[in-house]
Amino acid sequence: MARLVRFTATAPVKVEPTDKPAFICACGLTRNFPFCDGSHKVARSEEAGKLYVYGDDRQPKSSGADDFTGCSCG
Repeated sequence: MARLVRFTATAPVKVEPTDKPAFICACGLTRNFPFCDGSHKVARSEEAGKLYVYGDDRQPKSSGADDFTGCSCG
């Protein structure tokens, strides 16, 4: 499973260490980047070999494409 993620930031995000654990987003769906907000839960039903595109509401807009073998994006 893969998903397209559009990043619009133009600068790095500074992460200050704290006394409590911080979870960094790895799925690209969080609204609180770079921190995880649990949005990855919508990706649990993704199928291997499919490409997913999510809208601003974090719901899949498209999921019919097969894997993107041959694409220069990976």
